[in-house]
Parts: sequence; structure tokens; C-alpha cells
Amino acid sequence: MQPHDPQQPSGSGPHWGAIPPEPGPYPWLTDRPGTPAALPAGYPPPPGPAHEPRGLSPFGMPARHSWEIPLLTVVVLFTGVAYLLAFLLLVLGAVNEYILILVGAPLLIWLGRGLNYSRQRVNGVKMSPTQFPEGYRMVQEAAARFGMAAAPDAYVVLGNGQINAFASGHGFRRYVVVYSDLFEVSGAAREPDALAFIIGHEVGHIAAGHASYWRQLGMFLVPFLPILGNSLIRSQEYTADNHGYCHRPQGAAPAMGTLAAGKYLNTSVGFDEMADRAAQERGFFVWMVNAMASHPVLTWRMWALRDRSSHGRLFWRPAPGSRPLTVPPPPPPGAPGGQPVTMSKTPH
Repeated sequence: MQPHDPQQPSGSGPHWGAIPPEPGPYPWLTDRPGTPAALPAGYPPPPGPAHEPRGLSPFGMPARHSWEIPLLTVVVLFTGVAYLLAFLLLVLGAVNEYILILVGAPLLIWLGRGLNYSRQRVNGVKMSPTQFPEGYRMVQEAAARFGMAAAPDAYVVLGNGQINAFASGHGFRRYVVVYSDLFEVSGAAREPDALAFIIGHEVGHIAAGHASYWRQLGMFLVPFLPILGNSLIRSQEYTADNHGYCHRPQGAAPAMGTLAAGKYLNTSVGFDEMADRAAQERGFFVWMVNAMASHPVLTWRMWALRDRSSHGRLFWRPAPGSRPLTVPPPPPPGAPGGQPVTMSKTPH
């Protein structure tokens, strides 16, 4: 969930289900009738109107942030020019470490992705029906929900107290890594809705094309473009949040609470109270903290998850006085979209 590799494949979007377009204040967050993805047996149907997930584009897929493609285009242009200059200087005999890094970028990225994937394969616990089955089921469900041809591999790695997850790939393989601290001693999720949102977020990175080798090659200059590069990464995070929201809308609040205060104190976080501060906290340094961050600051991120009428803010805080509707509350156990009544959950 943070921070993920910006090595992220252009995936075709999913169909949430046969939900008719909704008129009113959500012109870019509507869905049109389509064929539901083939979800695993026993998966709850899409939420009804009371819990319908905002964040769907007119094409029936989780909405891509409006700034993502424009920013990606600018970054790719900068990176392409840098590659051309590096090759030109190399031909002219001007050689230094920066030119060699740029010329060798295709090989360096391929090697880095291969090593990272192999590290998970030899050290991580691969989720399966017998190892971390709850997380495995969530990955399968998210992939089906987003219309992916195949679910990515998923690994659990030692967290050492950190709350984190990321998505990446190598070759034609895509995978998700979840830190062990998001699970309990039994291997079950302490907060199933929060974990489902986080997994939906990471699978969403893959479905949105963020784990592509070619995309990472085109984004090679991101670390050297602090404001521009970080803005692109933040827009990708908003896109992935839209996927997580579409997968498990009721998991948005506990997931953000977990990122804010940890898995043991997340219930002490007032989601609306913290989201309200996105419009209240102001000043140059607040702007700078967000502008230099690879992920949207949490108050802005919570506001975006609560306000499904517009895209998440990249550069300017929400306007004071505008308080959108809150995220949907969790459905009661056994209700469509809720947790099965038989699912055990460790008390907080």
C-alpha cells in the first residue's frame, strides 16, 4: 500500500456488474450495464444502491485519476529526451556514470525486476488455499472483480512491525507482496475489510498497468523530477485507491485508520474527523509535504475516499466548507457485500 514499486501492465478494465448509469452529481463515476466478472464461488454480489462503490468510470472499470495519463505523458517525454541525449553523447565520446546509467536503463530495470521477483519467490510465503487462505481468496476475488485474465501471485513477507504492501512484476508475471503484520498470529486478517481494500489497491496497480516493464522504463527519470515525478506516483496511488474502493468500499475507513495508527489502534481513528482536516490544515509546508510525497498525505487521501464526486487532490487542498458524504458503513454480517456470519474476527 505504501510505498509500492512504480514498476507497475496496461490491463483491460473490469466490469463491476450490471449496474445502470446513475444520473446526478457523479458524471464521471457512473457505470453502464455490462457482464459481471466471473467471481469465485460464494463471493458476495456487488453492493446494492446503499453501498454502491463510487469510483467507476463510464466504461465500467475503476476510474483512473484524471492527472495520471497527462503526467505520465510528460514524464515519458522527459525520459525519452534524456535517453536520446545519452545515446548521442555516448556516440560523441562523452562518457560518464550518468550517461552509462541512462544507456543501460533497459538492462538495469530488467535485472532489478528479476532480482526483486526472485527474492519473493525464495523468501516469501506464497499465498495459497492452505497458506494464508483468507488473503489468497481476496487476491483471487480482486483479480476477478477487475476482469483480469489471471490472478497475480501473492506473497507474505516478514514485516517486523511495518504495515506495507506493494505490487510489481517481471516478464509476463505479476505479483503482490503483503507484509506479515497485516495478519494475525493465526494467519487470518485482524480487519478483513481493511485487508481486502489494501489487496484490492495492490491488485489495482496491476490491473491499471502500473507494473509494466515498459511503463517503468518510461518513468526512469521519476526520482530526478521531484515535484513532477512524485505527482505522477500520487496520481497512480489515487487510481489504485479507486480499485480498492470498488473491491471493498467498506474497507476504506479501516484501511486508512490502519495506515494512520496501526492495526491495533485503527478503531480509535475517526475517519470523518481526520478527513475533515484535509480542508483545514494549510500553509506552504503542508503543500510541500504533499508535493514531495510519493503517496497522497493521509488527510487528503481520506477526503478523496470519502468524496466520490471528484478525483483526489494532487496539488491543492479541498475547499473549506465542502463536506462530502462519508464512505459507506460496513453492511451487517450475512448481508450482500458483508462478511459471512461464519467468518471469525479477532476482537480489537
